[in-house]
Amino acid sequence: MPIYEYHCKACGHRMDKLQKISAAPLTECPECKTDQLEKLVSAAGFRLAGSGWYETDFKSGSKKNLAGGSDSTA
Repeated sequence: MPIYEYHCKACGHRMDKLQKISAAPLTECPECKTDQLEKLVSAAGFRLAGSGWYETDFKSGSKKNLAGGSDSTA
């Protein structure tokens, strides 16, 4: 289940909530009890790594060419 970030437009309260993807967004602020809570768009908190992903992802310098061959581009 993903963690969603919320912000209240009325009082400025910020919070995180663990919810199902199919769950309706929260609207009531737990601090000021108004219906001004909105879901924020935030960056994903995971990284694709391991076999099955491109081995050049998240690599730098000489680590990029793990499959062998030369590092130069022709």
